[in-house]
Amino acid sequence: MSQEILKPVTLMGANASGKTEIALELARRLGGEIISADSKQTYKLMEAGTAKPHGSWTGGTGGPFYLVQGVPYHLVDNLDPRAHCDAGTFVKQARALVPAIWARNKVPIMAGGTGMYIQAFWCGLDELPPADPGLRRELAALAETHGREALHSELAAVDPEAARKIPPGNIQRVMRAIEITRLAGKPASQLWSGRFHNALPTHEGRFYFLKWQKDLLAERIKRRTAERFDEWADETRALLAAGYPVDCPGLKTLGYPQLLDFLAGRLTRSEAIHAITGASLAYAKRQNTWFGRYHNAVLLELKSFKDYDPAALAERMAAA
Repeated sequence: MSQEILKPVTLMGANASGKTEIALELARRLGGEIISADSKQTYKLMEAGTAKPHGSWTGGTGGPFYLVQGVPYHLVDNLDPRAHCDAGTFVKQARALVPAIWARNKVPIMAGGTGMYIQAFWCGLDELPPADPGLRRELAALAETHGREALHSELAAVDPEAARKIPPGNIQRVMRAIEITRLAGKPASQLWSGRFHNALPTHEGRFYFLKWQKDLLAERIKRRTAERFDEWADETRALLAAGYPVDCPGLKTLGYPQLLDFLAGRLTRSEAIHAITGASLAYAKRQNTWFGRYHNAVLLELKSFKDYDPAALAERMAAA
């Protein structure tokens, strides 16, 4: 099979936009395997809170594989919640997967909403200092004691440009920017090249941006949060009972801080759902802004709920 036919496909979009369903439909049409570009879904024992696709591990040639509806779904359910995940690790793992998928005469399909992962895979990484666990713990303690705004103020003091680009709620990026600045001895913003800022290498892959109309996506996020909340709470209780600390990386991902506040009695159920929905909406806005920069990605725009037809959207992508 020609390399052109096997050219990777990347499907980007905000959380709750329906990327997983479309990617699975596309995989069945093209004979593909999916590479998850979602920093949350890599964690084990965290399904409801991360909207991880339901699957199971199986052996086989080239395995073990995490299979979702019979489709190999890579880089999900493979990391302990105590471990850090980052763009560099993702790129290393994903770039090893692509030739292995090609060797099976399958099409690599990358699907996810972690913009930094997708950009790092296709456009490369800047040369930056590696993570410093001790410094990360210090910064996490600062945020825990004084709040995320205090941590963001710390960033603004040492790198105003980075602080303008990173909102206080994105605590992982705020910590990373401070970490880079301290370790490199110069502002992180001076080390970010911004290469391929507005484009992706279409000679190497096909790119699609799934974008919902704002009010419709908000409704999907609200509905999903409410539907999953009780299962999410039970799942998180089980993690805590198993000895996972509240400040472990997995429990710092989107929505979990508010869920932990509910479990600790600091928020009521309705307050927690409202807070998680608000955080998710803010994140979705940032995701859409990020992916909207790529002017050469094909826009799949959804202006009504009836426009969301995973089979039809996958068919459109497969025929391109």
